[in-house]
Amino acid sequence: MSRNLLILGAAPDLNELRDTLVRLEDTIIFALIERSQFKHNKGIYDAGKMKFKDGHQGSFLSWFLKEVECVHAKVRRYQSPDEYPFTGNLPDPVLPPLNYPPVLVDPAKININDEIFNVYVNTVVPEITEKGDDTNYGSSATRDIECLQALSRRIHYGKFVAESKFQDPEHHAEYVRLIREQNSQRLMQLLTNSRVEEKLLKRLKAKAMIYGQDLSSATLDADGCTINGASALLADASTTAAEERVKTRVDYDLVVSLYRDYVIPLTKEVEVEYLLHRLDSNQK
Repeated sequence: MSRNLLILGAAPDLNELRDTLVRLEDTIIFALIERSQFKHNKGIYDAGKMKFKDGHQGSFLSWFLKEVECVHAKVRRYQSPDEYPFTGNLPDPVLPPLNYPPVLVDPAKININDEIFNVYVNTVVPEITEKGDDTNYGSSATRDIECLQALSRRIHYGKFVAESKFQDPEHHAEYVRLIREQNSQRLMQLLTNSRVEEKLLKRLKAKAMIYGQDLSSATLDADGCTINGASALLADASTTAAEERVKTRVDYDLVVSLYRDYVIPLTKEVEVEYLLHRLDSNQK
């Protein structure tokens, strides 16, 4: 069983963080698969398309997101240091607060959910869904919110990654120097591990190929195990032959490009911004 990294009272090491980030990959892939079963339903993203009795002027998704976050705020979701709301002016919790040990030094209260929202609505949704309108507005928006929350949590975990790297004795002095210089370009270079990123993308592609399979037509033996289809894919999910054989419910290349072009860069954006403010409170 994995440890709760939020109650450690100290920055978790990178191996512990990677375990959490790997599990979030699963959450994001399955959330995308669930959203892809509905058509684009573009109208739920257009401001003014629907009328609201409470006078809301935005889109159906923005209205629904606010309603959901109001409920979640009441049960103290956003008191957790790894959760960030997309909307503001949320109600106070009805539950007593939890005392999380201070791990992050985040005087700027970094939150890039506006960027995440725009990327998701304008780039991700049109790519993973079929064009058209199937009137499943509530179901589509529900899945959208699940995707947004998972992406936000994954990307803002960059703060914990940055803190862990900052505390690494091997590089701590260099991080302090670069922060004092406000050298964001050099910080980005120091944070980047291309080998880890390449490994992540390969793992993500294999997962998306496997998780996204439709096994309804697979041949099963007496024990319910696949005789063809999935078993072959599991054996060589990363090979070209496997890619040619399998048709998945969500395009695995789109999942990879989502991470390569948005999740990884936005995570590193959070890491750099966090470090630029890391010494604002004169804490070393």
